[in-house]
Amino acid sequence: MTTAAESRPVEDLVVGVLGGTGPQGRGLAVRLAAVGQRVLLGSRDADRAREVAEEVAGRAATVSGGEVSVQGGSNLDVSGAADLVIVAVPYAGHAATLAELAAPLAGKVVVDCVVPMGFDELGAYVLDVEEGSVTQQAAALLPDSDVVGAFHHLSARLLEDLSQPTIDGDVMVVGDVRAATDTVQALAGRLPGMRGIYAGRLRNARQVEALTINLVSVNRRYKAHAGIRVTDV
Repeated sequence: MTTAAESRPVEDLVVGVLGGTGPQGRGLAVRLAAVGQRVLLGSRDADRAREVAEEVAGRAATVSGGEVSVQGGSNLDVSGAADLVIVAVPYAGHAATLAELAAPLAGKVVVDCVVPMGFDELGAYVLDVEEGSVTQQAAALLPDSDVVGAFHHLSARLLEDLSQPTIDGDVMVVGDVRAATDTVQALAGRLPGMRGIYAGRLRNARQVEALTINLVSVNRRYKAHAGIRVTDV
């Protein structure tokens, strides 16, 4: 089955961001809105989502050369209305959030960027996920969706810093459905300076998610906002 997102030009898609009031979701929303993507920003608190959506729209409009469209609502409403949905909720609430959204997300591309990360006195470390990875957990909870893993390695602070018009980095994209990964690669490529790079099937999501912890460690040591760039591609 081909989803609506996979059959239409990526610039025409309405992109929903679940957990859009958090740093990563908010950062992705403002960058996508700034390049003209229509964005729906979701949260457990619909009023908070509408408040943040207004803020995101205002910020995106300052750098956009065209129309900006950002609206807020509940995670449920956004899941039903969007063509493609990005999951950017905290890992602690990931399974519970998606378990309630299987019906509205059926037949859609769902992009998971959640990282199973914990912290202790030694720094950041990877949390074990029973399904193997957070992306595989999403696939298990959303059997009627085309689940893709992507956008793990982008600094939320850089995403929100619109004084930097481009972000120098690649987005590793994993998934089992070629049309879905192609769509997500194209979406990543809309953000100036970035590319979407296919990195294997869903079973490879664990390594992609875990690499984020290495980047967090790099950032803490060097006081940077490191990303990744794939060479010779």
